[in-house]
Amino acid sequence: MKKNNSAIGDSWEDVRQVLFTPEENAESDIRVAIIGELIKARQEKGISQKQLEEMSGVKQPIIARIERGTVSPNLSTLVKVLHPLGRRIVIVPDEDIVKR
Repeated sequence: MKKNNSAIGDSWEDVRQVLFTPEENAESDIRVAIIGELIKARQEKGISQKQLEEMSGVKQPIIARIERGTVSPNLSTLVKVLHPLGRRIVIVPDEDIVKR
């Protein structure tokens, strides 16, 4: 969605580059990607948040907050939730940073 406001930029991408540091933008991008993959994996399995609670041991309200992005789960919680979904966290080089 493109908004025109020449005082701060022509698009959200322009605005976020002005308002946030590269590190903050990278963190945000990673959080959005993880949340998106979590929701996608749960929906692909056809399970509810409550069923995921039973499978992972992580309470449903916590799963809901993670999916809404209102909390940042610690690594162990994330692993507990992803494992029954058949997902894991993998660290790969960021080609944009490696090229610098």
